[in-house]
Amino acid sequence: MAEKLLFLTGKLAEPSLRNVLNQMEPVPFQYRIHQIGVSVAALMTEKMIGRRLTTEDIAESDKIIVPGRCRGDLEALSKQLGVEVVRGPEEVKDLPLFFGRERKQPDLSRYDVNIFAEIVDAPERDIDGILDRANYYRDCGANVIDIGCLPTEKFPHMEDAIIALHEAGYKVSVDSLALDDLRRAGKVGADYLLSLTEKTYHLAEEADAVPILVPAEPGSLASLERAMELMDKINRPWIADPILDPIHFGLTDSIVRYHDLRQRYPDAPMMMGVGNLTELTDADTSGVNAILFGIISELNINNVLTTEVSPHARTAIKQADVARRMMFSAREDNSLPRDITNELLVSHERRPFPDSSEEITALAKQIKDPNYRIKVAEQGIHMFNRDGVMQDIDPFAFYPQLDLKGDTGHAFYLGAELARAQIAWQLGKRYTQDEELEWGCAVTKQEQNITKQKTEGSTMTSGKKCGTA
Repeated sequence: MAEKLLFLTGKLAEPSLRNVLNQMEPVPFQYRIHQIGVSVAALMTEKMIGRRLTTEDIAESDKIIVPGRCRGDLEALSKQLGVEVVRGPEEVKDLPLFFGRERKQPDLSRYDVNIFAEIVDAPERDIDGILDRANYYRDCGANVIDIGCLPTEKFPHMEDAIIALHEAGYKVSVDSLALDDLRRAGKVGADYLLSLTEKTYHLAEEADAVPILVPAEPGSLASLERAMELMDKINRPWIADPILDPIHFGLTDSIVRYHDLRQRYPDAPMMMGVGNLTELTDADTSGVNAILFGIISELNINNVLTTEVSPHARTAIKQADVARRMMFSAREDNSLPRDITNELLVSHERRPFPDSSEEITALAKQIKDPNYRIKVAEQGIHMFNRDGVMQDIDPFAFYPQLDLKGDTGHAFYLGAELARAQIAWQLGKRYTQDEELEWGCAVTKQEQNITKQKTEGSTMTSGKKCGTA
């Protein structure tokens, strides 16, 4: 007879738990899910469970599964309830592994947001330069190449650029404050025009391009709605952009405008330009993109305009691509955007230290050779061989204790590895000896491969690659 399990969970995790268990079907057990009235499942304690579970709740249950982060003495709770209470995995999505099955991998092939990637200095580039930048943006995930016009720069080769991009298979938008630029772009076949207002919407009648509509008066949702209505009267497609403003210059109000517009027009095609936050905020763009694409996902905004102008935003388009896929997957699975991809975890990691100091010490006792191993735990850097374990947070502290006997190649190798270990410990990143640190989508695969090849080459040259456990 199949075992009867009772899964305890919180309000936020309940949908994800149901989804994971449904995906595991058929399961070799019967189960029920009980939400005990706490928002975050990890905040459960054995005392809370003991107070809130009734005899009726646990009736006919052979075993109770609580979240992995549930605190308290489960043995005592089992005696109190008269039913065995077992701590499950820390993450809901690891339940298949907990029950001996392979965990379903998230599907990151799907998204429903188009990325418009702007070449902000297009007038200053020749045709080959524009195509090179477009190729880079496409590799980063862009769906549309946006040609940015500069107010004080003439752009005599704009038509040639649009034609060349079309011939290369790109969809093209043109972004300009000058109506003449947009008119020229429309005549030569641009796919989108950024931007028209209620005062300039008539330009859309002269071309087949889809206009991005913005308020004629900054911050005026009424102005944007009038432009939308005027476009409907001439029976032409459009995309509405209420405009995302920078922090301290109207950010909160602008997010409210997006929300209000979606509430009034549930099916309206919309765009959000994220550059006013990614470019104008001195913060890692991976986190900024994650939050913005969470909002974009909730509001069902299907077009985003993004840029890579500021040096700190050098991988913003790739991050946007990762973020749209991650949020789509989370929304489809009715789950939090966790454990889907680590590509946006640039500076930190969810589980940076897989080994404890005690486990490293136990491992070191088994080492029988003089090669140095390096591992990182929460307490700091651990370096060990058959002679014992050294532990510190400063790589320079290890040098006086090392027996290198004038071997410069070996010393260089250990210095590089210790520096890498220090960075990992300081930032909370996973460190594995002889491997590059993972920087998510902040470092391109091409850059990672080049660094790896150089590292392997220098290691082989030194002839002193240390053994790892």
